Amino acid sequence: MLKTDSLTTRFFDKIIIAHPVVVLFLLLAAISGLGYFAKDFQIDASSETLIRENDEDLLLSRQVYSRYGIQDFLVIAYAPHADLLSDEALDDIANLKKDLLQLDRVDSVITILDVPILESPPISIQELAGEVPTLKSPVIDRSMARIELANSPVYRNLLVSPDLKTTGIQVNFKNDTLFMDLIQSNDMLRDKLAEQGLTAEETIEYGRVQAQLDRHRDFADSLRHEDIKSIRIIMDDYRGNADLFLGGISMIADDLVRFVKNDLKLFGIGVFSFLVITLGVIFKKIQWIILPMFCCVFAAIAMIGLLGLFGWEVTVISSNFISLQLIITMAVTIHLIVRYRELSATNPDWSQRELVLETVRLKLTPCIYAALTTIAGFGSLLSCDIFPVITFGWMMVAGIIVSLIITFILFPSAMMLLAKTAPPNLKESRYSLTHILAGFTEVHGRKILIVSAVAFVLSAVGISQLKVENSFINYFKKSTEIYQGMQVIDQQLGGTTPLDVLIDFQEAAPGNSSPLNPSGTSVSDEFSDFDEFDEFAEFDEPAAPESAAKYWFTPYKMNKVLKVHNYLESVPGIGKVLSLGTMMKMADRLSQGKPLDSFDLSLIYNEIPETIKQLLVEPYASVENNQVRFFVRVKDSEKDLRRNELLKQIEYDLTHKLEYQPENVHLAGMLVLYNNMLQSLFKSQIMTLGIVVLALVVMFFVLFRSLRLAVIAIFPNLLATGVVLGVMGWLNIPLDMMTITIAAISVGIAVDDTIHYIHRFEKEIRIDGDYTKAMHRCHSSIGHAMYYTSLTIIIGFSILILSNFIPSIIFGLMTGLAMLIALISALTLLPQLIIIIKPFGTDFST
Repeated sequence: MLKTDSLTTRFFDKIIIAHPVVVLFLLLAAISGLGYFAKDFQIDASSETLIRENDEDLLLSRQVYSRYGIQDFLVIAYAPHADLLSDEALDDIANLKKDLLQLDRVDSVITILDVPILESPPISIQELAGEVPTLKSPVIDRSMARIELANSPVYRNLLVSPDLKTTGIQVNFKNDTLFMDLIQSNDMLRDKLAEQGLTAEETIEYGRVQAQLDRHRDFADSLRHEDIKSIRIIMDDYRGNADLFLGGISMIADDLVRFVKNDLKLFGIGVFSFLVITLGVIFKKIQWIILPMFCCVFAAIAMIGLLGLFGWEVTVISSNFISLQLIITMAVTIHLIVRYRELSATNPDWSQRELVLETVRLKLTPCIYAALTTIAGFGSLLSCDIFPVITFGWMMVAGIIVSLIITFILFPSAMMLLAKTAPPNLKESRYSLTHILAGFTEVHGRKILIVSAVAFVLSAVGISQLKVENSFINYFKKSTEIYQGMQVIDQQLGGTTPLDVLIDFQEAAPGNSSPLNPSGTSVSDEFSDFDEFDEFAEFDEPAAPESAAKYWFTPYKMNKVLKVHNYLESVPGIGKVLSLGTMMKMADRLSQGKPLDSFDLSLIYNEIPETIKQLLVEPYASVENNQVRFFVRVKDSEKDLRRNELLKQIEYDLTHKLEYQPENVHLAGMLVLYNNMLQSLFKSQIMTLGIVVLALVVMFFVLFRSLRLAVIAIFPNLLATGVVLGVMGWLNIPLDMMTITIAAISVGIAVDDTIHYIHRFEKEIRIDGDYTKAMHRCHSSIGHAMYYTSLTIIIGFSILILSNFIPSIIFGLMTGLAMLIALISALTLLPQLIIIIKPFGTDFST
């Protein structure tokens, strides 16, 4: 006899099941309405989405960009088939530059043809005031230029590769002044909000600025995408004479979006096809294929529409969101299908209405339990201080709720429109996995505990070996063009990832007009007995404000600059370093090693043309702020590079070995911002994993009203999560912005099987009080749903290994591994713990 007394059961009976056509019509209307907003669904991989909004280093980086007039740029690695300095190659480069300058948003293009050639033949410092020769000048001796370029402290590993087979072409974009103004207004209002609050008018203005900033960022991203596309089209015209590769931070961000979108389209279809095939093999009926897929499609459309409606952008971090929702929806649907088939087989005389209603009644509670605990599993995402990660957490919360609601509306209403079929033959094969695992658990319970304990230990060791790294080049297969291009630029042209090292000079710098050696030591270091002449240092100071820059370049400061420059060049993992030290090394070559005094430095600053000043001075010195900048490019492809340790090493050495005060040393740039983001993610995801586990224990206790059951239930979840993270540690797979959410995903996936199994066991044990027989009945019933769900998802997501995007491959493999371990532990370790501990008691006489 059916139990129809609960309010929820009556709702399904009197509304959903009684009026399936009306319900489906309303559901389709709602999905269609949300589908309209899917047009506003966006994927954003811009650098701004991958950094902490309140990061002090973000404010510093923006200050650096503003203070030193830094432009967004791309680099084209050009490797001609002919000799680099041949007329054919140089003419090709000139034509390429001409074509690039035709693009509206390109401000300038710097090539090997535009830079000063000062030693071919050599010119004096005084001659810098005249017309500075370039490779286009008739006076240039190209054989000497070849030697100069190969050994130049400026051009080697920046403009040309050491073997002179590749040259870099820098494409500078026009500054987006509106974007910078909006950023400044947004930061000012945000800071005021945090410190003292905003007035009503300022609150309205803050909202307007944020909305305008979001719109403009999207618009700017679309323009940059078009720019990159246009540049690649231009590059294609020159591939007959050379190998060309494109690089740069904005290109990486743009390509990340492109790869993610391609995977969503191409592999979305592939995963869908694999799921259809697997469902067909398992259930062998068209209705059990179409119904789950409709549930998945409707849930996906609804969530994409909601994202578009509320303006939630999917970032690189949350790019796997739709796949995760597909897993959750598929799991709920398969549990309903398996339960319906069970009831149909055991109650062949029941009507379709009775079967559907009882299926919903029996599965609603465990599915709600599973949804709640899955939400808790993703709770660690909400503890992060990175907005896209928090958004990802809320996406998962909303996605789980949407999947649950749509499935429990669509499944019963659709089933009521389908005729009842003949009861299925559910006779279990002795060779089925669930039957085998049930027998194995009964006979080898102790071995299961031992193997699980060993797995825990090995996982702990693997987790201890996890490292937090973010290497963009390793996101792509070696066969892809983007990988090859990044590798060429990284290895041949000085590195990929930018880092700014800023040094503030003390206000009262020691006067020193002693000549300077290129090693970074002044001649006065050898004649310290003459320190009494330091009283004349005042003559090194500016006589008038308008001439401050002229007198700012003293041997003392340049000595300090050279020491820092030489140190940075010696650090493993660092490629090209550009600073005032670069100019000093070039000047030393022009003076043929003669030490430079204050007069020489003043002469250099005054006499060099504005073009050279813009190239070698202005990007690296802020006279009014008494600050120097070292532009460092880090080699992203270095296998042994540890970015966090590198930043700590630089800070330590500058403050302890070179003896700068900590407040006078600043590190900025994308390397710092991404590292801060990763460290924050690591703390929120890994370090708070214990809090998430504790929260799950509490939820299990509330759901099952038993502390013993709560403790039992947590072990399979810990095993699944531990094995996934442990495998990543053993295989040296780094936790980066794409994989660091694996912990939350593993917990979210594992709790589903645990909840359903325990809920079913609680019913089965009351039949005869025999824990072993109850286990066998659970394996033969709910075990099938768990097995079908896991098998379908594992096979479906295995197609991701064909992707060119490494994070998608890792996601597919780790998701499959999490599903596999969760299934095995829920069908072996969990029942074994239940049999040993007997949390349901032993007296079932009542």
